[in-house]
Amino acid sequence: MRSKDVRTKFLNFFKEKGHHIVPSAPMVIKNDPTLMFTNAGMNQFKEFFLGNTVPKNKRVSDTQKCLRVSGKHNDLEEVGKDTYHHTMFEMLGNWSFGDYFKKEAIAWAWELLTDVLKIDKDCLYVSVFEGSNDADNLEMDREAFGLWKAIVPEDRIIMGNKKDNFWEMGEQGPCGPCSEIHVDIRPEEEKAKVSGASLVNQDHPEVVEIWNLVFMQYNRKANGSLEPLPAKHVDTGMGFERLCMVLQGVRSNYDTDVFTPIIREIETITNTKYGISEENDIAIRVIADHIRAVAFSIADGQLPSNTGAGYVIRRILRRAIRYGFTFLNTKEPFMYRLVKVLTESMGSAFPELKEQLQLIENVVKEEEHSFLKTLEQGLVLLDSVISNTNGKTVDGRKAFELYDTYGFPIDLTALILSEKGYRLDEKGFDMAMQEQKNRSKSASEISKEDWVVLSNDAEQEFVGYDMLKANVNLVKYRKVISKKDGEQYQMVFNMTPFYPEGGGQVGDKGYLEEANGNVVYIIDTKKENNEIIHFSKELPKNTAASFKAVVDKKQRARTEANHTATHLLHQALREVLGTHVEQKGSAVHSKYLRFDFSHFSKLTVDELRDVENFVNARIEGQLPLQEQRSIPIEEATKQGAMALFGEKYGDTVRTVRFGQSIELCGGTHVKNTSDIWHFKIRSEGAVAAGIRRIEAITSDAVKDFYFESNRMLFEIKDALNNTQDPVKSVVALQEENTKLKKEIESLLKDKAKNLKGDLLNELSEINGVRFLAKKVDLDAAAIKDLSFEMGQNQDNLFLLFGTEQNGKALLSCYISKDLVASKNLNAGTIVRELGKFVQGGGGGQPFFATAGGKNPNGIDEALEKAQAYIN
Repeated sequence: MRSKDVRTKFLNFFKEKGHHIVPSAPMVIKNDPTLMFTNAGMNQFKEFFLGNTVPKNKRVSDTQKCLRVSGKHNDLEEVGKDTYHHTMFEMLGNWSFGDYFKKEAIAWAWELLTDVLKIDKDCLYVSVFEGSNDADNLEMDREAFGLWKAIVPEDRIIMGNKKDNFWEMGEQGPCGPCSEIHVDIRPEEEKAKVSGASLVNQDHPEVVEIWNLVFMQYNRKANGSLEPLPAKHVDTGMGFERLCMVLQGVRSNYDTDVFTPIIREIETITNTKYGISEENDIAIRVIADHIRAVAFSIADGQLPSNTGAGYVIRRILRRAIRYGFTFLNTKEPFMYRLVKVLTESMGSAFPELKEQLQLIENVVKEEEHSFLKTLEQGLVLLDSVISNTNGKTVDGRKAFELYDTYGFPIDLTALILSEKGYRLDEKGFDMAMQEQKNRSKSASEISKEDWVVLSNDAEQEFVGYDMLKANVNLVKYRKVISKKDGEQYQMVFNMTPFYPEGGGQVGDKGYLEEANGNVVYIIDTKKENNEIIHFSKELPKNTAASFKAVVDKKQRARTEANHTATHLLHQALREVLGTHVEQKGSAVHSKYLRFDFSHFSKLTVDELRDVENFVNARIEGQLPLQEQRSIPIEEATKQGAMALFGEKYGDTVRTVRFGQSIELCGGTHVKNTSDIWHFKIRSEGAVAAGIRRIEAITSDAVKDFYFESNRMLFEIKDALNNTQDPVKSVVALQEENTKLKKEIESLLKDKAKNLKGDLLNELSEINGVRFLAKKVDLDAAAIKDLSFEMGQNQDNLFLLFGTEQNGKALLSCYISKDLVASKNLNAGTIVRELGKFVQGGGGGQPFFATAGGKNPNGIDEALEKAQAYIN
């Protein structure tokens, strides 16, 4: 059965059982502070499980693209080494929000697997929760056991412990026992030797879990205790790739048609064969898996970067490049060539791959180029580390520096060291890594108390589109303590005028006013699980009272001006550059806006001017805001509303129109474009391959910009004796400066030449080395030229020069190459050590290196210590 047919049969089955089929949510999560990526099918339904939102449909089903590479669910290092772990995978699921429970979930799971998909019943095992003797003191799930006992022989029901058969959303929140279904696909002769029951949950590659039925019936509180949920839910997840393996009669996920087209392309590109060498096979599996994770992430709007989710994506891509580099001899970019094959295979189920194909290829190719350069630089740095190593063990902390600072993979370091007869101090590396993890963990530690619930209002109303003040009641609150922000309170009101951070727009700030005039400041507003949460350093004295919630009017107005300007900017870019331009991210603050978009080249001065003029023409046109707050998404799309890739939209949406600009948007905007006053681009540059970024300002920030520019112009004129043409005067100064610089350089060269003869006469012979350590009055370039000129006709030469420039010290060390080889001297090591005397540091090559420092008084002592290296 082809994989696309498996997907269709699953969804059709649950559609017939009364489930509403919903599209996959984006794999990259933008507005949930607790998660970077969708790591389970239930993520997009958290608000229903928590009771924050009443679901429109009590039964839903979908196939959800997931990523597990960070946090609790981290499968990254297993990927490729076995045949069933993945980074990106599809999770087939069906959910009940307070509707059916264990009886239906178990019966339908068995019906689908055995009657519809025709999996041999004798290959299947099930597990149920056995109970626990810990603080929870939970009983065995006898209900699930009884339901399974009516379907399968008792010897195929396995008692599962809390680790395997009790599912929790996190440290707090809904949880409950689960019942897993496992499949044994071993050959019959192996089944006869060892029972499949004994191999369940033992990481056997051919006895694997394919479906997990979670029965959410408890809520985990902050103190660790459990309380029954008022409504019981079902949350199931089945591994699509594993199911395809079973149905296609193969013994590895990578042998299914989910992966074979990609693997065939890898074989062609790298001129290797899958199934011949275990090392090559692991590399091919890593690459085949990782290109899926990277491609889907980019399609959902997450570009590789150095922080957050972008760092995770970059790490996945670099792991794949590294395996290709090490085992498949790929020294040129190649992974971008796999994107087209992936799109042909999965584009019908996930059209975002087709629509973003060119962008994904460009970004992956650019990342490959960049990391291959990093690998080349790392090889040079590793050679330097080896040359400075005494003995055959390389310092683990040095290896960690290569890994942490330069991105050079530690397993590649270990491999190269082994090939050269060295070993890695793994303990030192692990200690350095753990220290970094501890620092990171300490910085991000956060503890949350349980919500104190004051009211059972299920729905929260946002009134901030129409008003900046509202009388509100506190529904619930909790205390949160973090290392970064200290003690804070999170509050939820029955209604609020505060806009929560989302869609690139920052959250509102403002204050709560009590009846007695006391004020509590709101320092931020965010959205979590469909609740608008207000952050404050303190609570109102009387939490049961009503309050006046007041949004900071000035900040909101500036933010609205910037948000509306991003819409006009988007329209302008598509008009000036072409309709290939698509928004790839934005940040809307009160002081500035940032807008990322797809485009292939740097914008010219004329293009930037045209974009600015286009936006400002719409501002001068005084276009009114036209919005539709609840319109079916199909109708909005027909009207031409722009939707963003990677965003999750509901059945009904809000549209924002200014003239011909119309977008799906939940943010706040000016009532008329004239409120923006003026639009000014401050910068334009590249973010990634095919992605550009514009930073701009509006409103008061533009006024400040022109005021500051005018002030600076007057100061420049004053410094130039009130010239009428400051540009002409500055050009003249630059020309004069260039001329004087050339004269100084010429004088210094002459000075160095004259000095060379004197210095050669000052050389002393010590242990066969021609040595000189001296303070000179030259700049760094002249000292370098002088050192190499002296070394042209001198063997066994060791020079150390010191100089003071602009109140700082400079040490320059030259060692002739024959001396480097014969006496194992290294100029880079020497200047690093002598740099301590001038309170600085440096480095360079074994034959020439420099060190700078802030203490010129230490130069003489450094020069005195130099002779010790040749004694």
